[in-house]
Amino acid sequence: MLLEFQKHLAENLPFLKEKKLLLALSGGLDSMVLAHLLKESGCTVALAHCNFQLRGNESDGDEKFIRDFALENKFQLFVTRFNTESFASDNKLSIQVAARQLRYIWFYQLLEENKLDYILTAHHLDDNLETFLINLTRGTGLDGLTGIPVQNDKIVRPLLNFSREEIKNFASENKIEWREDSSNSSDKYLRNKLRHDIVPILKNLNPSFLDSFQDTLNSLQQSKSLADDASVLVYKQVVSEKDKQKHFAISELKRLPNYQAYLYEWLKPFGFKAWNDIYELIEAQSGKIILSENYRLLKDREHLILEPILEKDTAVYEIIGDEIKSPIHLKISTADQIIKPLDSNSIYVDKETLKFPLHIRKWQEGDYFCPAGIDGKKKVSKYFKDEKMSLPEKENTWLLISDHKIVWIIGKRSDQRFYATNTTQQILKIETLK
Repeated sequence: MLLEFQKHLAENLPFLKEKKLLLALSGGLDSMVLAHLLKESGCTVALAHCNFQLRGNESDGDEKFIRDFALENKFQLFVTRFNTESFASDNKLSIQVAARQLRYIWFYQLLEENKLDYILTAHHLDDNLETFLINLTRGTGLDGLTGIPVQNDKIVRPLLNFSREEIKNFASENKIEWREDSSNSSDKYLRNKLRHDIVPILKNLNPSFLDSFQDTLNSLQQSKSLADDASVLVYKQVVSEKDKQKHFAISELKRLPNYQAYLYEWLKPFGFKAWNDIYELIEAQSGKIILSENYRLLKDREHLILEPILEKDTAVYEIIGDEIKSPIHLKISTADQIIKPLDSNSIYVDKETLKFPLHIRKWQEGDYFCPAGIDGKKKVSKYFKDEKMSLPEKENTWLLISDHKIVWIIGKRSDQRFYATNTTQQILKIETLK
């Protein structure tokens, strides 16, 4: 196995050569074998051990075992202890997720503080199979069926090509000691149930099952690569980006033979889960929204609009002097006459109708104004509906306010109560600037 491992490093992981490596060492079979392989291969390795304090004396025994091993073999060693149960409870996480978060945060801190290059973990082929089966049961799509990546950022897994049996045989042949984790024998976790009950059956059905699995994994990874390439090419035809929004052209989506697959690839990084609702959004009425934790997908007339969910700006901004630049750039100046035709970026008002200071805010339920051409007043929400404005357009619309009255739906429509006329004594021009 040593020669195969060294060949694997040379052919597939040459960037590890002469780098400073940090090995995550639990004391179990896999990580202890990897420590020996790296040492025999002449790699520069430091060890990192996390005591999660989950198994009482057994956890402390693992720590002592590793301290003795590092001292005997002259490895640099980093050890830390976590109150994992408390962290999991405080953050409402499972123990497994909490432990993962704690260790990788610490590992990356060690990289930065000690100028190390990569974190190595001892995941192997059987781990990859178990992960594949877990994802298969959860319906994670093609991504979940391509296995554990050999490299993910600074994390590298040099043993993914080797089976648990090969690793155990190497340990026996080289008299490598390790510690057994008693939790591995429990069927409390899904991974252990698969390891103890399902995987042995698969291996009995096909003695070359792991080899077949590796071939299948390679094929799936190649298929995923092709799908990713196609996704990038089609994305450019369908999606336009504006500020923080992504606009998916519905007409272009409908031309695709399987637009659902593309939407899944494009939207999954944003935390969406209601896929059937998303697929049906194409034919839904305008205004329907699908939410993830941090994003929303809105059906507009011609687009699906993806944007982050922002906290509603409820602030009221006072205009001091004759100009305000935030949240919108507005300038007020005197005018000798009304210049026509008017554009949507400016209005002329009678100064005597205004009560200063003026303010700017977003629209609120119950807001109304008095547009020209109608008797009485009109709700701003009704105006938005009549203008067929999308939700993002509504939310990004500002109002100019005088004494709690709407002077101008900025950039849209003004209120006739404030109009300047040819008989107005003091004309003010109010305009938006970029």
